[in-house]
Amino acid sequence: MMSLRFGLLVMLGLAGAVTLIAGPDNATGQAWLIVANKGESTFGIIDPEAGRQLATVPENGVTGHELVASADGRTAFVPIYGDSGVGKPGTDGRNIVVIDIAARKVVGNIEFGHGVRPHCAVMGPKDGLLYVTTELDNAISVIDPHTLKIVAAIPTGQPESHMLAISRDGRFGYTANVGPGTISVLDLAARKTIDIISVAPHVQRIALAVDDRLVFTSDTTKPQLAVIDTATKKVKTWIPLPAPGYGSAATPDGRWLVIAVPDANQVAVIDLGTMQVAHTIDVPAAPQEILVRPDGRMAYASCDSSRKVAAIRTSDWKVEKLIDAGKGVDGLAWAAAR
Repeated sequence: MMSLRFGLLVMLGLAGAVTLIAGPDNATGQAWLIVANKGESTFGIIDPEAGRQLATVPENGVTGHELVASADGRTAFVPIYGDSGVGKPGTDGRNIVVIDIAARKVVGNIEFGHGVRPHCAVMGPKDGLLYVTTELDNAISVIDPHTLKIVAAIPTGQPESHMLAISRDGRFGYTANVGPGTISVLDLAARKTIDIISVAPHVQRIALAVDDRLVFTSDTTKPQLAVIDTATKKVKTWIPLPAPGYGSAATPDGRWLVIAVPDANQVAVIDLGTMQVAHTIDVPAAPQEILVRPDGRMAYASCDSSRKVAAIRTSDWKVEKLIDAGKGVDGLAWAAAR
């Protein structure tokens, strides 16, 4: 079992600890768009209505790529991955930073005891546990978000298990295993891998349809998206894209899948009825991750080399605003209103 060290991290004062840009303290009832500015190792808080990054919090580590908020919107968890890309030489991150969003400060640390390159963090929709890909252990680590204790590890049976999606009923997890080009299917209750699906020579990112019947991952060697049937655990079809895809997310009504297409500097919108690209939207360079707002009104695309987040209306698939973020903005998450 991996070891754990937890302790409160004392801030050294406002100067250099938190950059405040504008706006009120995280007022009750306010929902935030939170972002991982991986190029500057900061956690960013964006007011989605005003379209402004209000504050950044140093992560005290190099560097967070992804993040997630607790269900009550109070706390963020930022895995500190390292200074490289998946499968590439570099430092091996070994901890997760815990941030109080309202107070805008680091309040805790989850330590793995050795380099694991923790990356994608997902809150279990039913059990409330925190699931985090720990790439170098070929596993998903399971963490109690209240005690900050690691309670289990689920082996994925594959290296480079980079991203994770969990079914709405909380029963199954699916990991995109980048270098092997596979998806691991996990039984989260039994804490074991139940299948490994071969997809392509190299894959990236993963998303589920809202009814959990389909899982999507991008073939990064070709401009196509794999659509996997979760019942048969086989590739059902391929969807041509303008260029190789990256992060994606489904709209709450189940009609659309929104996907970043970095090499084309576009976001594509797939009609899940026809399984074809219905819209393409020009955005700033190198879109990475897609987040669809819980109310379905807006899709956000992080554009890391541009320091921008594109806010795209789902009503007409137009960019409503470009939001200034930090260097290398990547991971996106929604911190719900209390």
